[in-house]
Amino acid sequence: MAQSPDRYVSTRGGAPATDFVEALLRGMAPDGGLYMPETWPTLSPDTWSAGRGYVAIAQAAMAPFVGDALPAGSLDRALARLVAGFAPAEVTPLVRLEDDLYLLELFHGPTAAFKDLAMQLAASLASEALAASGETLTLVTATSGDTGAAAVAAFANQPRIRLIVLHPHERVSAVQRRQMTTVEADNVLNLAVRGDFDDCQRLVKGLLAEESLRAQGRFSSVNSINWARLAGQIPYYVSAVSQLAAMGETRAPVFVVPTGNFGDAFAGIAARNMGLPVAGFVAAVNANDALARAINEGVYARKAAVETASVSMDVQAPSNFERLVFEASGRDAGMTKGVFSDFAKTGSVALPADLLAALRTEVSAVSVDEATTRAEIAHAHAAWGQVVCPHTAVALSAARGLDRSAGPVIALATAHPAKFGRDVAPVLGFDPDPPKVIRDLGDRAERFEVIGAEAEEALAAVRGFGG
Repeated sequence: MAQSPDRYVSTRGGAPATDFVEALLRGMAPDGGLYMPETWPTLSPDTWSAGRGYVAIAQAAMAPFVGDALPAGSLDRALARLVAGFAPAEVTPLVRLEDDLYLLELFHGPTAAFKDLAMQLAASLASEALAASGETLTLVTATSGDTGAAAVAAFANQPRIRLIVLHPHERVSAVQRRQMTTVEADNVLNLAVRGDFDDCQRLVKGLLAEESLRAQGRFSSVNSINWARLAGQIPYYVSAVSQLAAMGETRAPVFVVPTGNFGDAFAGIAARNMGLPVAGFVAAVNANDALARAINEGVYARKAAVETASVSMDVQAPSNFERLVFEASGRDAGMTKGVFSDFAKTGSVALPADLLAALRTEVSAVSVDEATTRAEIAHAHAAWGQVVCPHTAVALSAARGLDRSAGPVIALATAHPAKFGRDVAPVLGFDPDPPKVIRDLGDRAERFEVIGAEAEEALAAVRGFGG
C-alpha cells in the first residue's frame, strides 16, 4: 500500500498502521507510542493566500488527514460548529504590536483558551465516528488547566461519550477549575489529584494501558497525545500566514509558542512539513524547563514540576516531545522507542549527537522565569495597551529577544488574561475584564472528587463512574 497522510503509524513501530478513526478513538497506539501520519500532505500555496477564510483553510489542512474514514460531510459539520463558537470573523485574529512583532490571538472560543480550537473539532469528529459505528467511548484526559476546561465544554452531554478529567488539586486557576467543575453533565467526571500535572498524565497513561477498561466500549484520551487534537491546531498557523499576506507581508515568520506538553508547537512543525512558509519555531517554557534543557544541553531529564503563574505550562515530561524525536530522527521508531523507554525507567536520557543536531533544526527553546514573566505583563500593557495572560507573556518575552531583521515574529496568545486574574492584577493594579464566557460562570456549584496520585485510586474512581 502506498504511503498516505490518512494512514497512521506508531512512533515506536510496534503497532499496525491504521486510519483516522482508529487514531482518533484510540488516542495512543497499542505499543505505547503516539500516532503520526504515515506521510505529510502538501498544501497548495493558495491555502494561505490573502483573504482566505478560516473554514476554507482548515478544510484544506485537515481533509488529507481524515481521508474517507468518516461519513461524508463530517469535517464540514465539525468546522461549522467550531466557527459558530468564535466571535471574530478571522477566528484567530493576528494583532500587530509594532514593526515585525505580532500576537496571534487564540482565545476567542467557548472557554477563552486555544484548546477550544482543536477540542471542538475532536468532539464533533468523534461523535460522527461513533454515530456511524454504534460504539461508545470513554475519554480520560490529564490537564494543567485549559485542556480540561475545553474538553468539558466540547464533550459535555455528547451522546455515546463519557469524559473523565484529572487535574492537579489546587494547582490550576480558579477560573480554569470552575470551567471544568460547574458544568452540569452526567457524562463528565472531574478528579482532582493530590499531585502535579505529570502525576495526572502518568495516571492517564496507566489507565489507557488497563485493557479491562475497554470491556464496556472504547477507551481513549483527548490529551494532545491524540493526533486529532494536533491536526485541529494546524489551521491557525496557516491562517496567521494568510493574515500576514493580507497585510502585505510576504516574508516567512518565526513563531514563538508558549508550551507545556509541546502539542501546540508540534502542530506548527506539522504545518511547516506540509509546505507552510515558516522561518523557525521557538518553544518558550517557564521554570519547568525539561524541554529547553533537552534542546540546549542534550539531556532529557525529569524534575519535579514547580508551580508558576503560567500553570498550563507546568510540565516536566512533555508527551509530544516523542513526536518531535520521531520526526527529527528520520522516523526511526527503534531510536524513538529506546529514548522514551530509557526515560521512563530512569527519568534521564542523553540524546545522541546526531539526533540533538536534528532537533535543533526543528525548534529552539527558551526558558522564562517568573520575574521576567511579570515584567513582560507590565511591558505589554505599557507599550501596546495589551493585557496578556502569563503564558502569553512568556512567549512575548522570548519573541522580543529575537532578531526581527529577517522577517516577522509571531507570539501565540493562548488564553484570555481574565482566566489568570490572580497573577495579572497584582502587576497591573486592576483585574482583567472577563469575557462573557467567564462572566457566565456565575456562582454555580462545583462537582469534583479529590483522589491521591496512586494508580489504584484513579482506577477505582474510573470504575465507579456511572456516567
